[in-house]
Amino acid sequence: MNTQLIYTEFELVEGLQKHDSKAYEYLYSNYKGALYTVISQFITETEAANDVLQDVFIAAWSNIEKYSREKGRLFTWLHTLARNTAINKLRSKEFKTTQKNENLGDYVSNIEIKDPLQLNINAIGLRKQVHLLREEYKAVLELSYFNGFTQEEIAKTLDIPLGTVKTRLRNALIELRKNFI
Repeated sequence: MNTQLIYTEFELVEGLQKHDSKAYEYLYSNYKGALYTVISQFITETEAANDVLQDVFIAAWSNIEKYSREKGRLFTWLHTLARNTAINKLRSKEFKTTQKNENLGDYVSNIEIKDPLQLNINAIGLRKQVHLLREEYKAVLELSYFNGFTQEEIAKTLDIPLGTVKTRLRNALIELRKNFI
């Protein structure tokens, strides 16, 4: 009988920091769906999204020592890593070149098949919760998490100091966390 280990977040992080392969398998099997959903918000092509997902897990494995419990939960760190990796992929010269060079004929008979297990960000009510926040929090969250703007781009767009953007993002996430706990 093959029993699957169940880790608490603390045990999982400890296992990952020791580069325990069982902890990494657990991380992958339990977080891949949620992280794929984050990535697919930015990259809609399945193959490219899967490549980014692989990059996220490699980065998590390589950089787990950069994770700090004091700054947030493991999933929050992984979510940010997935989001940033997807945005970096979109901005990469290689990705832009492949997008330009695709044959139009590839799209003529293309039928989009959605994974029924894939979660939609709206299905968990995140956008609804964001719209309940104060206007200044809502503005920075929309630009950052839903539109993929960097903090510097948000500061320029809203014509506010970079420090204000960082503070508003942090405070908005704290408020959201209260609504989901």
